[in-house]
Amino acid sequence: MNQGQAAEQQARHYLEQQGLSFVAANVSYPFGEIDLIMREQQTLVFVEVKYRSSSQFGGAIQALSQAQIRRIRMAASHYLQQNKINPSCRFDVMAITANDINWLKGCF
Repeated sequence: MNQGQAAEQQARHYLEQQGLSFVAANVSYPFGEIDLIMREQQTLVFVEVKYRSSSQFGGAIQALSQAQIRRIRMAASHYLQQNKINPSCRFDVMAITANDINWLKGCF
């Protein structure tokens, strides 16, 4: 398991401890990928997990580009259409460094 996969597992475990339920992981399409899909009550939460070994050079959250946000949104839209569901949705970021987890709700 590489560091990215370990961070995704850590993020999933953390979110489950906060009361969210797991739906899917690593949902991938040619135009984008969703790291985690969780559910918080009636809201579907699309989670981007960003891991950095340190906060030097801006840390994990600075690693999210506008192009990446666009790809995640396209992937989420496709997922909803493919599964014929229309729940309320939210996009969160889990910014993980070696000693810190920051859960940023409704980032984009």
